[in-house]
This record gives sequence, structure tokens and C-alpha cells, in this order.
Amino acid sequence: MAEGKRIMNPPLISLITINYNQAVVTCDMLESTRALTYPRFEIIVVDNGSREDPTALIQQGNYPNVTVIVSPDNLGFSGGNNLGIRHAKGDYYFLLNNDTIVTPNLLEQLLAPFDRDSTIGVTCPKIRYHDQPNTIQYAGYHPLNQYTGRTWAIGLMEDDKGQHDQSGPTYFAHGAAMLVSREVLERAGSLDDSFFLYYEELDWSARIRRAGFQIYYQAEALIYHRESMSVGKANPMKVYYHTRNRLWFMRRNVTGFPLLIFCLFYFGIALPKSLIKYIVRWQPDYLKAIRDAVVWNFTHRVKQPETAHAPTVVTA
Repeated sequence: MAEGKRIMNPPLISLITINYNQAVVTCDMLESTRALTYPRFEIIVVDNGSREDPTALIQQGNYPNVTVIVSPDNLGFSGGNNLGIRHAKGDYYFLLNNDTIVTPNLLEQLLAPFDRDSTIGVTCPKIRYHDQPNTIQYAGYHPLNQYTGRTWAIGLMEDDKGQHDQSGPTYFAHGAAMLVSREVLERAGSLDDSFFLYYEELDWSARIRRAGFQIYYQAEALIYHRESMSVGKANPMKVYYHTRNRLWFMRRNVTGFPLLIFCLFYFGIALPKSLIKYIVRWQPDYLKAIRDAVVWNFTHRVKQPETAHAPTVVTA
């Protein structure tokens, strides 16, 4: 009966994507949405303080059901998506990177697991690289190692030979493409703005699972991803946020003895290794990025709230 109702009255999906100085890339993604076969969706493009307003270019494309929201400031991945969510009307929110290409039945496939299991709060597709279209980037996530603060995507850099075609629960969603139910927002809160860039979807995934939801890898759904189009392959900003937010994520989501071991590992092995690499290459901007990231963590503390929503950042 539920499936019949859904066919008669399909839920509205709000597709939310962020543009930052990449209007042409964003339009490529929007062009691919013309092939989507799902009958009821809206698209919200959040411009994150780009040098040029992309509204006119996007409107020229006459893409289906698109609204452009222009932020005067760069709100980061978390803040930009949260702005889009506030303007969304959907029953589900599909957070999608602007540097992706969708496949026609993507939305139907991502929506299907919600009908089968009421505990599912997020679904993610299989992700392959756009420039290596048979190479996997994501087929779910391995669990977090609480002692090193590391996890990695299942199937990463493997040729897709069907070895990861089994759908099922996974530990973390992938920020490039995740369909989230409205109930998740009501019970677990939204992305935490304090991350700005990187680790925000891992933090959100951890809170979503603590709120009692499953994160589900849907192997039948597929997108293609042009990774690192926004910030590039390596630069000081990337080093800063990776360093800062790895520490911040662990402080928010791990406690007690595991957190102690992580700190010993990180400050005794991982961080010195990075410092030596940047000293040998003499990259002072990268060294400054690491210093600033560590200082930020020493001057901000996690305050656990009374509600089920995200922990907040407090400046010391």
C-alpha cells in the first residue's frame, strides 16, 4: 500500500548544490539533471560568495525547477548546504556536489530503501570518478578507527567489476551525494557550520546514527564525480581544514581512552610526519596552516547541548 501511495503521490525531493566560482561546472551538472526520470523534484543552487553572480548564466540554461540563492559570503560546504535546506520545500533533501553528473534513475533508486526500512535516514549512491568512469570512489565507508581518527571509502580506486553491487548499511555518508529524510533534520539536526569544509558529513553521519537512523549504501544508484574541483588537489587551505577538522571531529565524537590514544598517536606520529614533509619541501604556507589548525582547536571547546542536535562550538 505504501509503495502504491508513493507512485500516486511521489514525495518532493529538494536537490541542493553549492556553486563557488564554478558556474560552468555547475551548469554541466544541471544539464545532466534533464535526464532524471523522477517526476517531482526541485533544484536549489546556493552561490557561496562567488566573484560573479551565476544567476544569469544558470537562468539562460532553462534547467528544470531551479532556484538560485546568492549568499554574499562563502559559508563553506556545511553553511551553504544549510542555507539551501532552509529554502527547500522537499520531503527529502538531496545534497549533491556541483562537480557531479547524475544518471537517469538516480532519485528513484535512492528513494527506494526508505520504503523498505523506516530506520533508514540517509541513502548514498555508488560514486565513480568522472575522468575514470569505471573506477570507484565510494561504495560505502569502513568504520572509524577511534585510535587513529581514520576511515576510508570501500572500493576506493578499484575497477568496478560488480564486487560492490550489494546494497546495505554503512558507517558514513559521502558528502558528494546524500539523500536525507526530513525526519533526520528534525531529530539529529543539520550539518554543523563549525566545520566549514571537510569532515562535516562524517560528523553529521555520526550524529545521525546516534539518533537511531541507518546510513545506507544503495549500489543500484550511480553518479560520476569530478573530485576536488572547488579547492584543488593540494593547497594550504585544504591542509588547514583537513588538520583542523580531523582534530575537531575526533573531539566531538570520541571520548575517554580512545581519544587519549588518538591524541598520542596524532601529536606523536601523524603531525610530526606532516611537519617534516613540509619542512623538507620547504612549504612555509603549509606549516602555517598546520599551526593555525592546531591553535584553533586549543582555543575552541565542545559544549554538549541538552537537545539531540549538534554539539556547538564555544570560543575559549
